Formats: sequence, structure tokens, C-alpha cells
Amino acid sequence: MEKLNNISVEELLNRINNDLKNTLSEKRYKHSLGVMKKAEELASIYGIDTNVAKLTGLAHDIGKEFSDEEMLKYAKENNIEVDNVEKVNVGLLHAKIGADICKKKYNFTLEMQNAIKYHTVGNENMDLLAKIIFVADKTEEGRNYKKDEKNEQLQKVRELSKIDINKALLYEIDSSLIYTIQKHKLVHTDSILTRNKLLKDGVNI
Repeated sequence: MEKLNNISVEELLNRINNDLKNTLSEKRYKHSLGVMKKAEELASIYGIDTNVAKLTGLAHDIGKEFSDEEMLKYAKENNIEVDNVEKVNVGLLHAKIGADICKKKYNFTLEMQNAIKYHTVGNENMDLLAKIIFVADKTEEGRNYKKDEKNEQLQKVRELSKIDINKALLYEIDSSLIYTIQKHKLVHTDSILTRNKLLKDGVNI
């Protein structure tokens, strides 16, 4: 991928980078750079276009720092469906909003849009790019947790990601579900469906 709609990859990366610098906090901006780097690394391992992975990884959280009110307003104005879990946990909408922004502002392909849309709770129809962005988001080098148990899980996903992206995805979803249930929070159906699809496909850890 040398160009996307007649814009060079380098030019588009610079454009997105500048937009993120102006809209995200320093912490979120550094995270986005980390996901771009990790997505490129994983794309190289699994043989997909590294430029596509870099662009998608860099832009994945472009809608993350909207307020709840802004997210709901954007969703309404752009005909984005808000499901029952997102009505309670509005922050989840940043994935759908980010995909929509990248479609309209940067002309991202459907594959790239879906990778952004699915990066938070997963989707049973995830392709390889989507799996890479999901895992890169959770394993970029800036990630670090206060609890030793969480850091041990993080290291496990990082190790698995270099060997089998499906195992890494399943392990991360399992860990996330356990955490969410322990916190007595709503579990998104897409996470369950994604996990079940992986298990039905014979993925095991």
C-alpha cells in the first residue's frame, strides 16, 4: 500500500499524527504511537500490509476523548447505532465513532474501519487486521499496570501475540471478561460471541 485515495501513506500518517497531537491528551497520543508501532510489528510477523496496520493503529483511538455527551451527539448525527450496553457504558462508542471519522476524514477502507470498530470489545467476524489492532491496543510497550497479576497477564498476551494471534486474542478476551465480571460491570455480547467463535474454530491456550 503506497497510497490511499491518491494520498501517500507518509503524508496520511503525518496528517493523522498532527490531528491526534491537537485533539488527544499526551498520554493518549503516546498510546496511539505505541499501538502504531506494535501493529506494524505484528503485521510483519503475520504477513499483512504494514502500512495499513500503521495507519489503523495510529488512528484507532481518534474518538476516545470525546465526552459522553459528545459521543451520543455524534452517534445521533451520524446514524451510528447505540446498543444497550453502550447506552450504559457510553465510552465504548469511541470505537464506532473512530471508524466513522476515519472513513469520512481519511477515506479508510472498510477493512480498516472495521478494525477500529472492533478494537474494544471484539467481533466474531474479525479479520487478521482487526485481530492485530485489538491485540496491539492491549500490548503496546507503554502498557503497564499497578497489579503484578495484570502485568503477568500482559506479558502472556505479548508472548502469545508473536506466536499465534488467535491465542493472544482469546487469552486477552478471557482476562478482560473475568475482570469485568469481578467488577460487576456489563459484559458486551460481542466479546462473548468473539470468544465462542475462537473456541468453535479450535483455538485453545
